[in-house]
Amino acid sequence: MSKHGIFIHEEGTALAAPISGNCAVQVVIGTAPVNMAANPAEVVNKPILANSAQEAMAALGYCTDFKNYTLCQSMYVTGNIYQISPVVYINVLDPAKHKKNLEKQTVQVNQMQAVVKKAGILKEGLTVTGPSASPSLENGTDYTLSFDTEGNLVITLIEGKKGNDLTSLEVTGNILDPSMVKATDIVGAVDPSTGTETGAQLIRAVYPSLGIVPGLILAPGWSQTPEVGIALAAKAANINGVFKAMALLDLDTTKAKKYTDCKKVKEDSGYTSAFCTVLWPCDKVGEMVIAKSAVVAAMMAYQDSVNGDVPNLSPSNKMLGVTGQCLADGTEVCIDQDQASTVNTYGVVTATNVNGWRCWGNYTGAYPGSNDAKDIWIPVRRMFNWHGNTFIQTYFSKVDDPMNQVLIESIVDSENIRCAAYAPDKWAGASIEYRKADNPTTDILAGKMTFRQKIAPYTPAQEINNTLSYDTDLLASVLGGGE
Repeated sequence: MSKHGIFIHEEGTALAAPISGNCAVQVVIGTAPVNMAANPAEVVNKPILANSAQEAMAALGYCTDFKNYTLCQSMYVTGNIYQISPVVYINVLDPAKHKKNLEKQTVQVNQMQAVVKKAGILKEGLTVTGPSASPSLENGTDYTLSFDTEGNLVITLIEGKKGNDLTSLEVTGNILDPSMVKATDIVGAVDPSTGTETGAQLIRAVYPSLGIVPGLILAPGWSQTPEVGIALAAKAANINGVFKAMALLDLDTTKAKKYTDCKKVKEDSGYTSAFCTVLWPCDKVGEMVIAKSAVVAAMMAYQDSVNGDVPNLSPSNKMLGVTGQCLADGTEVCIDQDQASTVNTYGVVTATNVNGWRCWGNYTGAYPGSNDAKDIWIPVRRMFNWHGNTFIQTYFSKVDDPMNQVLIESIVDSENIRCAAYAPDKWAGASIEYRKADNPTTDILAGKMTFRQKIAPYTPAQEINNTLSYDTDLLASVLGGGE
């Protein structure tokens, strides 16, 4: 069929579209009051994605017993201080293993309700009776069960049923025992016969199961234990064999009771990885004690989110939204800027009060043992992590394509355009090239191609100096008088 006129034909864009996503998704490992969950067994040793703190509380349970239920620390901070999501939670508290008998509780009935003021009571196996030899009541028939905001069990009697006239109830059953959870549960393991993973080993499953690359890894209430902290730092350095993240590790405040203790405790703990940020002491909000890792991780995620999802900002000198600093036992810690800077020289991030409590410190755990700029500065290390993770995700679709000039130019052109979009605001610049010297024939025949890329993230302006001098000439000109 003949045509007459001008016609337009479109071709697919040769440049690869960049992959964007949350660069600071928190993966938090710890314990939750899963007795409050709809099905407690389903939220044990499984990555749980929560798009809000409320969603996390509904899925895993929530109470303010932060010492025993450590995941609640991150739920509180993300929900009440920073309003940041998503967060991936890994709960290791297993109600099938970590439980004990509940001693008989006698509670008063007021307006058809009785409250058992203990967190962690399991609904399964619960027995509710009236006083003395009264017959047992049946859940769903004679009463319903729920939990209040403190995690206490609330028994509501159903009007017209067996417990209608009771003034007190006796309750027995089982209760969670978080003290049974050990550091080995947080670190986790892989069952050699089934391949089942637990604890921190499940970091590997986050990307394949949820499609999310971990950005920050933490275990508030646990990372002060070297067994846990070293494992988290190792995981952060190598996720799925390709991705990298930053582990936030707390120092043990039972050992680091004053700021000068931080150097030895950090060294003794072995927290020297470039892929970890070491923190001291704890934070306070009112009377609540919260691991600094939970606060700083949420703050970093928030800062990234309002910065175009780019982690070039240091966490240092950012408001923490807390009311004070303390040891884990609640003992107040108040250090000034000079003392906080001393803590920084150990490669430890802390906080100081300058019109509010501010995070203070730019160094990773690698400092002072390393002087490599890409490893010692938190924002630089995170930019390298983020850029590498983004590169993998952006060009993964190119794997197994024909290794020809079209592929080379597509990656080089796309990457140079993508990188230019972040200069000069987020970094000084970046460039990529394909060199013949890096790609010998033997590699090409083996299906291997190599690019060489340079990136230049900004280091933080950690020290700003101003030299003052007395201008006597200016003084004389003002006060010298006339002729």
